[in-house]
Amino acid sequence: QVQLVESGGGLVQAGGSLRLSCAASVSFFRTNTMGWYRQAPGKQRELVAGFTRGGNPMYVGSVKGRFTISRDNAKNTVYLQMNSLKPEDTAVYYCAVESAPGRPMYWGQGTQVTVSS
Repeated sequence: QVQLVESGGGLVQAGGSLRLSCAASVSFFRTNTMGWYRQAPGKQRELVAGFTRGGNPMYVGSVKGRFTISRDNAKNTVYLQMNSLKPEDTAVYYCAVESAPGRPMYWGQGTQVTVSS
């Protein structure tokens, strides 16, 4: 059974930083991609950052230049470093194993990120 466990969320002031981690129970890096998504209250879940099939990081929308996705293959772990956080970044953040970039298959339980102004 696939398990994804996120950690690192919390409450931070605008301009602050957080680092999210997602530990997978098995290694997906050779056969799948992994990505970070978020869902704000009243909004649909959206892709925030992920990897291309070639392993290059990619970012969506307003997080470009502020968020950095990385991974540790040996630990089956993906990270999301979030800097210069804004109140509009407030959401539940999920990591996902994807069948292709932007196509999630398995979800973690989510971790809350709250950015106060």
